[in-house]
Amino acid sequence: MSTLQKPSAILSYPAFLRRSLSLATDGSLGFYAWMTALTAVALVGANAWANQVAAGMITTNMTDHVSWGLYIANFTFCVGLAAGGVMMVIPAYLYDDEEMHKVVIVGEAVAVAAIVMCTLSVLVDLGRPDRFWHLIPGIGRFNWPMSMLTWDVIVLNGYLVINLHIVGYLLYMRYLGRKPNPVWYIPFVFLSIVWAISIHTVTAFLYCGLGGRPFWNTALLAPRFLASAFVSGPAFIILVMRVLRITSGYAAPPGPARTLIQIIRVAMVINLVMLASEIFTLFYTGGAHGVSAKYLFFGLHGHDGLVAWIWTAIAMNLIGTVLFFSPAALQRGSIRIIACLLVIVGIWIEKGMGLIIPGFIPSTLHEMVEYTPSLVEWKVTAGIWAFGLLILTVMLRLIANVFTGRLNHPEAEADAVSH
Repeated sequence: MSTLQKPSAILSYPAFLRRSLSLATDGSLGFYAWMTALTAVALVGANAWANQVAAGMITTNMTDHVSWGLYIANFTFCVGLAAGGVMMVIPAYLYDDEEMHKVVIVGEAVAVAAIVMCTLSVLVDLGRPDRFWHLIPGIGRFNWPMSMLTWDVIVLNGYLVINLHIVGYLLYMRYLGRKPNPVWYIPFVFLSIVWAISIHTVTAFLYCGLGGRPFWNTALLAPRFLASAFVSGPAFIILVMRVLRITSGYAAPPGPARTLIQIIRVAMVINLVMLASEIFTLFYTGGAHGVSAKYLFFGLHGHDGLVAWIWTAIAMNLIGTVLFFSPAALQRGSIRIIACLLVIVGIWIEKGMGLIIPGFIPSTLHEMVEYTPSLVEWKVTAGIWAFGLLILTVMLRLIANVFTGRLNHPEAEADAVSH
């Protein structure tokens, strides 16, 4: 890039942002209906959270015995969703998969939206959200390095910044019609691989480091988190690419989806093997770990609030795995979509209601206090997902507009015409 071109690039950036926002929010009647529905759900969630802040956490069904509920369950899943986006980066850059290079930015966009949902899930779980500034690195008062929560906040914010930079830089260079300078994004791509693994590992350490919760005290928790993330993340990305192809005309080549399915096959088998190993250890050896597991899988002393949840998750994961191993999963069709939906929902339950809640039951006082999310919690969680999907939709519209040539710098358009 010459010296004369640099000011041009800097001066054109505001125009890029302005045109991006205009085109990303413009579309068909179906697009406006989708955005309106998401906005309505997000506003319902915001209203429910406002009522929760005004009345206190009593509006939720969380108690002194079960202090983490649906919000932290959703947080755990969304961290895995964000980490799973790296499964497009590894084939694209470590193994130089040319087809994956064309769609890797979709995985980065999913990671950005998922991290936003993670942050919101933590925010709504705070009894005093006005003290959220204590979680901001460099501003709040951190109990660092002893507190695992501080590590979690640092890695999540760092991962968000890394992915925003990669997405923004690649789109802007494409907008200008220039080849991206590897110095400005390749180091961040490789950093994102390490960082993606770290965000879910630290999240697992946040749980298994709590000695008072025997159900979480297992060395397999971090590997299980990573294995399940490398299933839910790629499965969600496959669904996103299908929606992009149908709604925007931005058709990804078939190779990346098949690569992601191969990753899902391996990761899902590893996840199921580790789950079976954990179940054997819990029930064969007994001990304090086994009490919560017995409540989760079979009920305890007449309490069985989570039994239906966990067996539904296991059934979905098993059926989804079988479908992914069928030859039809490698073809664009309903089998692939059904398999993705099954494993996404199954892992959401397994890592949420099937992991977070039984860690508190029985309580440290050996009391059986069950938990079922309140309507307020469901509304707030739905609002978080709606807001995350709003962000993802706008980013995907921007990606589609840039990569299909609808959003280009005037000079780039002139060059394309002349050639």
